[in-house]
Amino acid sequence: MEIIHSLFLCFITLSLLTCPIQSRSSGFTINLVHRDSPLSPYHNSSVSYNEIICNSIRRSMTRSSHIFTPKLASSPPTIQSPLTAVTGEYLMKISVGTPPQEFLAVADTGSHLTWIQCKPCIECYNQDSPLFDPEKSSTYKIQLCHSKACQSLQPPSCDDENFCKYKVNYADGSLSKGDLSLDSFTFESTSGNPFVFPNVSFGCGHRNHGNFDESSDGIVGLGNSDLSIVNQLSETINGKFSYCMVPLSSNVSSKLSFGSDAFVSGSGVQRTPIFTKDPAIYYHLNLESVSIGDTNLEFESTKNTNKANDENGNIIIDSGSTITLFPIEFYKKVEDEFKSKIPRKPIMGESGLRLCYKNEDEFVKKVPNVTFHFTGADWDLGVLNTMLDMGDGVLCLSMAPATGAVFGNVQQLNYLVGYDLDAKTLSFKKTDCRLQS
Repeated sequence: MEIIHSLFLCFITLSLLTCPIQSRSSGFTINLVHRDSPLSPYHNSSVSYNEIICNSIRRSMTRSSHIFTPKLASSPPTIQSPLTAVTGEYLMKISVGTPPQEFLAVADTGSHLTWIQCKPCIECYNQDSPLFDPEKSSTYKIQLCHSKACQSLQPPSCDDENFCKYKVNYADGSLSKGDLSLDSFTFESTSGNPFVFPNVSFGCGHRNHGNFDESSDGIVGLGNSDLSIVNQLSETINGKFSYCMVPLSSNVSSKLSFGSDAFVSGSGVQRTPIFTKDPAIYYHLNLESVSIGDTNLEFESTKNTNKANDENGNIIIDSGSTITLFPIEFYKKVEDEFKSKIPRKPIMGESGLRLCYKNEDEFVKKVPNVTFHFTGADWDLGVLNTMLDMGDGVLCLSMAPATGAVFGNVQQLNYLVGYDLDAKTLSFKKTDCRLQS
């Protein structure tokens, strides 16, 4: 049976001129495509660049409002996602089952469970690709109630036949509900070799409704939880993953790496601790201060905090948020400092960005250097990471006020960012992400 399985996989990947590599390999890299990039199958050329950026910012603002919204004690006993349903910015290709069925799903460091839409569909949103059909996969199984994965749900839910059920309620009212299942996951690597991982836990969704759209077939959870893909593959990838995100206008894909391929090394690498806080989904860092030119602004929540205790971990690093968000009072200090250092008159902002300028007369040379001072590491931002090109000759400060702090993906562009869940550290290094393979 294994020989037949391998021959079949070789046949469907004939264009790659190779057979699948099993998960015992030490590392692999896959393509990561921004949902609005020209490389995305959902790219709409009729939508202007300004509209794309504005929509992305609005998604970030909506996402943040739910990240920091306290849960009510009366919430139903299901998996609660504090995010909205359509907030992910980057898509990755996955194949599920034997033989593999291909899907394009949101890769999200703010999600804890991977799920896709499945047949039979009781209630599904529209998606361009066919739904996953469990009956066509020889390796598909529904997990039993006593399984470790089912018990990691809070609380576990089971039917009369002792099969495990999952339900994800999103903060905007969207929902995914179905069977907590097991099947093989295949990742198509940039080397041309598919990597196959058996027995991956995921949600096979039979009811999925709300603010989902056809731009994704589900969610790949890369969050800091037991059910995330990263933790499930931990023995193979040693708890390591990394990404290198290119600017939206680039004609190459961003990269997402696992295992040995995810190791960030060489000159210029810096490391800072990752903190786990409740809920154990997000990756928290400790931001001590932000320098704007020669002015250093202490981040308020780090006052009188000199060791790794519960007060640390005051900012979330998030691949699914476009811009960086600060508490309102601190954001105002950042904005005022920018205004004092840029000898130009601001223009009216848009889409929640409050500080904007006309990009003329060598404006970019006037933008001050910005550095985020994390515990043990300094993240230097260039103009690309500081000022967001809104199109039409307008640049805006890519930061906004909110009720909490999030380090967004614009600040991470052209950085190789590595997560080591075993060592609980985040590494980063300035990199031309267009050259990553």
